[in-house]
Amino acid sequence: MTDETTKTGPDAAATDNPAGFAQDGETVDTAQPSQPDPVELLKAENGDLRDRYLRLAAEMDNLRRRTERDVKDAKSYSVASFARDMLAVSDNLRRTLDAIPADARAAADAGLKTLIEGVEMTERSMLSALERHGVRQIEPVGQKFDPNFHQAMFEIPNAEVPNNTVVQVVQAGYVIGERVLRPAMVGVAKGGPKLADVSEPGSNSPLDEKDA
Repeated sequence: MTDETTKTGPDAAATDNPAGFAQDGETVDTAQPSQPDPVELLKAENGDLRDRYLRLAAEMDNLRRRTERDVKDAKSYSVASFARDMLAVSDNLRRTLDAIPADARAAADAGLKTLIEGVEMTERSMLSALERHGVRQIEPVGQKFDPNFHQAMFEIPNAEVPNNTVVQVVQAGYVIGERVLRPAMVGVAKGGPKLADVSEPGSNSPLDEKDA
């Protein structure tokens, strides 16, 4: 005689439904987890790579421009120190010429005249050589005083000249390229009208600004 035992509980349910099919009143979730679209992944990766490329291209272009500017500046300003020293020599030549009285120059014999002409020729030759290397003399007389290019040494009362106008040059100034090699030492007018195109409204004399 066979002894059959009735199974109850979870084991009985597993035995009665071994394949896990839905029974009455039950549902079985058979949905698979969603997978990212490969095309969208490639689009996103392509966009990221494009952004990186554009940033790198912009950085390389900026680097190229900076390098070109640095090379240009090096060529333009490499002689600045040497040129500044040569200006001191030029100043001495000019002082030598200015020290000769007009009457002595007029009455000079042939030897002295030749010497004077030689000094003048040397001065012109030196300034011409400096100009070929980008050094130019500042011509400030009649211009509005500009502290970037001029250094005010004194004031000259003159009601006929607009205030802050350069009227005298004590020592010539020079620029190299776009930079000031040496500011011009100048005297400026004081007491004249403050014209709009010569002096800003309410501006002070350059020496008054120093005293303030």
